[in-house]
Amino acid sequence: MALRKTPAADLKRTYGFFVQVGMIASLLLLILAFNANMERGDTMEIEQVEQEVVQMEEILQTKQIQKPPPPPRPPVPVEVPNDEILEDDDLDLDASLDLDAPINVPPPPPPPDEEEEIDEPEIFEIVEQMPELIGGIASLQAKAKYPEIARKANVEGRVFLSFVVDENGDVKDPEVVRGIGGGCDEEAIRILTEHAKFIPGRQRGRPVSVKYHLSINFRLH
Repeated sequence: MALRKTPAADLKRTYGFFVQVGMIASLLLLILAFNANMERGDTMEIEQVEQEVVQMEEILQTKQIQKPPPPPRPPVPVEVPNDEILEDDDLDLDASLDLDAPINVPPPPPPPDEEEEIDEPEIFEIVEQMPELIGGIASLQAKAKYPEIARKANVEGRVFLSFVVDENGDVKDPEVVRGIGGGCDEEAIRILTEHAKFIPGRQRGRPVSVKYHLSINFRLH
């Protein structure tokens, strides 16, 4: 036959109730104790420890003072011998001056040799009356001999010449301005210097040297 506890002896049924009552009582005691301490006026003081102040000293930048160089030493005096005293020479002032004697004056130097300046004639570009070729350009060109090299190479064209016609109508300083080669340039110079003759140009009624231009035509027939 199994044994059963009576409801009064069963503690598990009242365990939860007693736990709640104990917790409530503990809370009440804690509240009462806290209020009692507050009523006494006890205060909690917090002591603040004063921190030590570290003062930073300002470091001044020092300047390096440059000392001036020492003065130079005074020069050592050097003994100088005393100046020699020159004895005065006796001057003979009794010499007589002959005013009637002739004065020897050297002759003047000869004048320098003056170089004779040769006046070169002025060369004109344009004058009142230009030079005129005697016989015309056709007669001059007829005297030209066609160079063999130019003939074989079929060289044709005009050779332009520049020269000076002097006061006498002669050709001076001929030069080729534009040539065609093949010996034609040299042939044009030859017939100009050997066969050309001009009536000189005139400026204010007198003959003058004039710069002149001419062309010789070379053409194969």
